[in-house]
Amino acid sequence: MTKAALITGISGQDGAYLAKFLLDKGYDAFGTYRRLSTPNFWRLQYLDIFESVNLIPADLVDAGSMVEAVKISEPVGIL
Repeated sequence: MTKAALITGISGQDGAYLAKFLLDKGYDAFGTYRRLSTPNFWRLQYLDIFESVNLIPADLVDAGSMVEAVKISEPVGIL
């Protein structure tokens, strides 16, 4: 069974590099991005991982969207 990781803010610098690191370690990478802003995925494209990550629109201040992100990704734990 493959391990899954949920990264909040995957389109930012730290989130994108963390996703690359985890993908290289064999994880399934799920990441949230702000659903109300213009999608900004150029970092994921630059790292050539855009097609490998599972994107979830969410908002950190909306508990319901975060619960849904956890349900979708089923992460292995808190890192």
